[in-house]
Amino acid sequence: MGADAAKEGRRRILRSVDLARAAGISTQQVRNYEEAGILPPADRTASGYRAFTPRHRAALLTYRALAKGYGTGPAQRMLHAVHAGDVPAALALVNEGHAALHEQRRSLRAAGEALTAVAERAPEGAAPPRSALRIGELAHQLGLRPSALRVWESAGLLAPRREPGTGYRRFGPAEIRDARLIALLRQSRYPLLQIRTVLDGLRESGSTAELRAALARREEELTARTTAMLEGSGLLHTYLRDHGRPPSTSRVLPLRPGPPRD
Repeated sequence: MGADAAKEGRRRILRSVDLARAAGISTQQVRNYEEAGILPPADRTASGYRAFTPRHRAALLTYRALAKGYGTGPAQRMLHAVHAGDVPAALALVNEGHAALHEQRRSLRAAGEALTAVAERAPEGAAPPRSALRIGELAHQLGLRPSALRVWESAGLLAPRREPGTGYRRFGPAEIRDARLIALLRQSRYPLLQIRTVLDGLRESGSTAELRAALARREEELTARTTAMLEGSGLLHTYLRDHGRPPSTSRVLPLRPGPPRD
């Protein structure tokens, strides 16, 4: 495509519905994205209709791809930075996203090793010198607040015994093991319902199959997110190459014949 053709392509007017169809969203979402600064400011026709261009279409598709990998908040901040002309800030956000994902992979790997070791250890072998721990003592060992253990108990993940008379919770070797497993799984962002499946497998058969399956699913999730990040960062690179300049101030365009553009 020659320079004149490229300039003509950038001047081509698109309607809100054209952008909505390209991204598979509603026209109201397109308007919301422009008002939120995710899209560059759109010019207006004499009668007030938005006049989008291929630049806006590229911004929209770039944002949607970035949001899948980096999250909606970081993706929005990236586009804000680009449209403000601060490309280094946008790239810094990309780096932060990849660094956070790397830490999650490291955490998952460490959690997998620790989880397997804890799960395969017989509860009796993990018993401390004392036969049971109170809630504050166990929370201290795990680096948690006692309220976290209470939440897990309410969710049916823990079932500590109660002291006769006082009613204080007493966590025996099996409950201590389970609490350690829950703490490690929560660090890797596992939901409580998924953790219950893992614990049920351990309690009923001593099997670590569900535990290994949970780790594998998390690994798949991180791999999918990595792929989405690559796709988003690729579109961001293309957008910076083709449209990386700060947008000009919106202006009023003459109304062209045809249906309303919004």
